[in-house]
Amino acid sequence: MRRDSRAGLSIRAIQRKHNVGFRTVEKALASVWPAPRKPLPPRPSRLDPFKPLIDQMLRVDLDAPPKQRHTAKRIFDRLLEEHGAVQVSYGMVRDYVANRRPQIRLEAGRAPAEVFIEQTHQPGAEAEVDFGDVWIHLAGELTRCYLFSFRLSWSGKAVHRMFLTCSQEAFFEGHVHAMSVLGGLPTGKVRYDNLKPAVARVLGFSRRRVESERWVAFRSWAGIDAFYCRPGLVGAHEKGGVEGQIGWFRRNHLVPVPEVASISELNALIDQWDIKDEQRRIRMRTQTIGERFAHERTLLAPLPVEPFEIGRLLTPPVNMHGQISVRTNRYSVPIHLAGHQVRVMLFASHLVVYHNGIEVARHERLIAKGGARLDLDHYLEALAHKPGALPGATALEQARAAGTFTATHEAWWAAARRKHGDADGTRALIEVLLLHRRMEHRHVVAGMEAALKVGALTADAVALEARKIAQADDTPEPGPPPPRPERLARLDEPAVVSLTTRRLAQLPPDTRPLPSVAVYDQLLRRRTGGRPASEGELP
Repeated sequence: MRRDSRAGLSIRAIQRKHNVGFRTVEKALASVWPAPRKPLPPRPSRLDPFKPLIDQMLRVDLDAPPKQRHTAKRIFDRLLEEHGAVQVSYGMVRDYVANRRPQIRLEAGRAPAEVFIEQTHQPGAEAEVDFGDVWIHLAGELTRCYLFSFRLSWSGKAVHRMFLTCSQEAFFEGHVHAMSVLGGLPTGKVRYDNLKPAVARVLGFSRRRVESERWVAFRSWAGIDAFYCRPGLVGAHEKGGVEGQIGWFRRNHLVPVPEVASISELNALIDQWDIKDEQRRIRMRTQTIGERFAHERTLLAPLPVEPFEIGRLLTPPVNMHGQISVRTNRYSVPIHLAGHQVRVMLFASHLVVYHNGIEVARHERLIAKGGARLDLDHYLEALAHKPGALPGATALEQARAAGTFTATHEAWWAAARRKHGDADGTRALIEVLLLHRRMEHRHVVAGMEAALKVGALTADAVALEARKIAQADDTPEPGPPPPRPERLARLDEPAVVSLTTRRLAQLPPDTRPLPSVAVYDQLLRRRTGGRPASEGELP
């Protein structure tokens, strides 16, 4: 506008060109600085007439005994009884008192202003740990997950891991993953808030904590010196580095909401993002995170040599349905174990079931309560005796949902029931399902398709066709075996070695011509007749 005015345009012409009013043009020509905006008037509230009364009560509390001061509830009751403030709610009074009480103490000089002191961290000395909430589209469903973050304070290098739960198993697994990536642990303190996997109880207003038993064993194994922040929001600034890191990571890598098929797929992406983040600089630092971490890595304490079992051992019984109950959820085991007691190793994302030291089942861990994860293969022996239970079995519905019981299985089953009857046709299907234990799933499905085309509705026919397909399957030829370590190289030598072969292998090549006996022919005397030679004569 000022440029147009200097060019000779009138105020009216400037108004038409920029589509503004007269006062806007007048202000633009009067000063290069825009006029400051007028503050908006405070929003009126039904509590406004009673705020002076509340302030007076809070000022009286400054000199009152500590145990006889107004609470928000007492102030609300006095407003109702003494001043008829029926239009005021308790929530309005509570929020105003929470904000106004510290201001009045500060105005009276009874409390210092809330300030923060900048800290300097030594390389390789400190770290911070925390969980953060994250929402993702997991297999098409919006799911709440938990992002574990382990951040070195000096370099800012952070290691992240996503879990479906923030249980103690996930807490330990996140630490082990961070230790393997960083190659060591801080020599000083690691800062935590009062999260349940580590802290069983906070003792008063002190720094003392009652730690969980397994956490004490884990940090003793790893050599972690834990430092616990103050409870609640008042202690969040004591580990502000990891608090800000989780927010930065969530905004820069998880917006928009990621869509993944599994947590493993998302964790593979997170590992790539962690490596990429080493190229950035934090605030005004002259070095990148990766450059500072390269120096800090050499100062970290070494990792423990012996392993630590991060899973939780449980010993549930197997009920009559061939299921065990773990954390309010049910999982199937082979039906012949009904009535036995098994050992379960529970991890953050899966669980493994053992019986007599042998693994008998492995399931993905369920997070919601009251769920069930059943494997159809675990019930085949029982279903062979009760074929009528298969059509409505919960394990069959889950197999259909997972895609392991395909449309080919359905078509083969329907054809077998039409030919052999419901019971015998179902038993034939169960025999086919048993083939999955010793043959690949795709080979069995292809064998069923081939048998279905020719009307061979028996398990033997499916097994024969599956073997043909497996043999004809083009599999890559195995490459040469990897070289053995030097201490095991002797195992590649033959068990028995000929001494002659060993000597010849060590001798230099012989370039001499082969010997001949032709020179000995002159010793032979030519015979003139057929008389045989007498004794003493040379032949």
